Amino acid sequence: MAREKITEAEYVVVGAGSAGCAVAGRLAAAGKSVILLEAGKRDKHNYLVTKPGMIGPLHAEPRLKKLVDWGYHTVPQQHARNRELPQPRGKVLGGSSSVNGLLWVRGNRANYDAWAAEGNTGWDADTVNDVYRGIEDYDGGSSDFRGVGGPIKVMKHPRPTEASLTFQQATSQTLDVKVLDDYNGAEQEGVSTFQQSGIDGLRYSTSRGYLHDQDLPSLTTLTSVHVSRIVIEGGRARGVEITTKRGPQTISATKEVIVSAGVFGSPQLLMLSGIGHPDHLAEHGISTLHDLPVGDNLHDHMFVPTTWEMPSAIHHGTAGYFAKAVLKEQTVGKSILGHTVFETVGFVRTSQATDVPDLQLHVLPWAYPSPNQDAPIRHDVDPRAALTVMSSLIYPRSRGTLRLRNADPSAAPLIDFNYLAEPGDKQVLLEGVEMIREIMASSAFGGQVKSEIHPGKAIDSEAMKDEVTNRATSIYHGVGSCRMGVDERAVVDPQLRVRGVEGLRVADASIMPSIIGGNTNAPAVMIGDRCAAFVLENS
Repeated sequence: MAREKITEAEYVVVGAGSAGCAVAGRLAAAGKSVILLEAGKRDKHNYLVTKPGMIGPLHAEPRLKKLVDWGYHTVPQQHARNRELPQPRGKVLGGSSSVNGLLWVRGNRANYDAWAAEGNTGWDADTVNDVYRGIEDYDGGSSDFRGVGGPIKVMKHPRPTEASLTFQQATSQTLDVKVLDDYNGAEQEGVSTFQQSGIDGLRYSTSRGYLHDQDLPSLTTLTSVHVSRIVIEGGRARGVEITTKRGPQTISATKEVIVSAGVFGSPQLLMLSGIGHPDHLAEHGISTLHDLPVGDNLHDHMFVPTTWEMPSAIHHGTAGYFAKAVLKEQTVGKSILGHTVFETVGFVRTSQATDVPDLQLHVLPWAYPSPNQDAPIRHDVDPRAALTVMSSLIYPRSRGTLRLRNADPSAAPLIDFNYLAEPGDKQVLLEGVEMIREIMASSAFGGQVKSEIHPGKAIDSEAMKDEVTNRATSIYHGVGSCRMGVDERAVVDPQLRVRGVEGLRVADASIMPSIIGGNTNAPAVMIGDRCAAFVLENS
C-alpha cells in the first residue's frame, strides 16, 4: 500500500524508540491495527546501529553520529560552568536503543516499590519483575527473576578483559561488597559483569526485538515522518498531524494516540498541541487546551570519568585499532565489535546513601576523553591501554525543565537539567572518585595499574571539589518530563493516560516519577511493553 494512502488505524504510535517499538509491536501482535511513525530512517541494514561495538566510533566521530542522532545539547548549565552538555538521542528506527551502550539494567527493586507507594498501582517491584521476565530472552536461563523466550536477547559480556575482572575483585575487597552473578536478580548491591541487549554479534534494539522479521500484518511503520502536533477535538485525541512536501496531513487514530517520542520529544509534542503550562504556551502563541505540568521534573544521571593506565586492559582508542576490528569482524568475527565496550558494573554506597546503593561504577577497558566531551568534535584520547572507571550519580536531587524554544515543531527544545544545583549530587560524585582511587590502589591489581591518567594526581581531593563541575557529564538517561502519578504534579495517570484528555497516552522514560538506580533503556522498554498491556486490557 502506498504511504500516502495509509491515513488511519486503531492506534497511532509516535516514535519508534525503546518504548514505541514495544508498544506498537505488542499491539500489532494482538491483531490491532497500528501506524508507527518515526522521524529517523530505517535501521535493519545499518552497520553503525546493528553492530554493538560500533558505539565507540559512532559517538567519537561527529560525521557518523550526525547520521543517527538528533544532536541535542542542554542550555548553559548554571552550576556546571555554564557548559552546554550533549544529549544524544537516536534518530533511527529503534531510537536510543539503536545507539546506546546496550547495557541491560533494570534498576533497584526498591525504585518500583517507591513508585507504587506514591499511588502508581501496578508498578511495584513484583509486578514489574513479571513484565521484565516476559521481555527478556536471557542466556543465563529462567528463574524467579529472569525470563527466556522474550523479544530482547540479553547476555553477560562474553569476554571481559583481565583488567575488568580484577577490578571486580579489587572492589569486593576494598568496599566489602559481593561479586554478584546477576545484578538484575534478587539483589543489586555489589559488583558484577555487565549484561547487554545483544547476542551473536548483533544489537537487540527494540526494533529488532519487536518489529523485524515478525509476522505483523496489521502494523504499518513509516519512517522519515515528522509529527507536528496531536489532533485534539472535543477533549479527545483523534490522530496526529504530520508534515509532508504537499503540506500538513492527518493520520487518524480511531481508538488512541500513544506518544513515545522520548524524554524530550514527548513533552515537546504535548506542548505544541496545547497541553502544558498556560503561561509558557501563551509565550509562543499556542492556545491552551489543557493545563498540565508538562516539561517539569526533568532529571538525569551524571558521571565523572577516571582513566588508569593498565596494559591488561588491552585496548587502544585509536582509529587504526577500530579499523582493524572492523576488518576482523567482517572476516572471521568475534572481534571487539561483537559486544558492548562496557564490561563491569558496581552498585555501591556513599555516605549519602539511604536504603539502596547510590553510586554506580561503569567500567570499560578504554581510555576516555578529558575533561569532557561537550564540543561537537572528534576528541583525542590517550593511546595507551587503559581502564576507565566512572563515578556515576544514580539518584540526583536536582530537577530541571524541558521548554519550547518556539512554536516550530522542527526546533530543538530548551533542555535544562539544572545539573548539580543540589549540593548532595556533587558530593556523591566526589565521594565516588575517592572510592575509585582507593579501589585502584588495591593490592588485588598486583602492579597492573601503572598511573592515573585522568584526572591525574595533580587534581587531588580538594581540587576535585571545583574540577568536578568541568568533568561531570550526562549519562544520557534523562527522565521525568511527563511525570506519572495521582496528584497535581502528574501529567499521566498510572495507566499512562494523559490527565484530562481522552484517547491519549505517553509511554517512554518521560513518565518516570523518579529515576531508577541504573541505566534507563531496559526500564523504557518495560514501560512500552506495560503500556501495550494497559491498552489491551481496556480494548
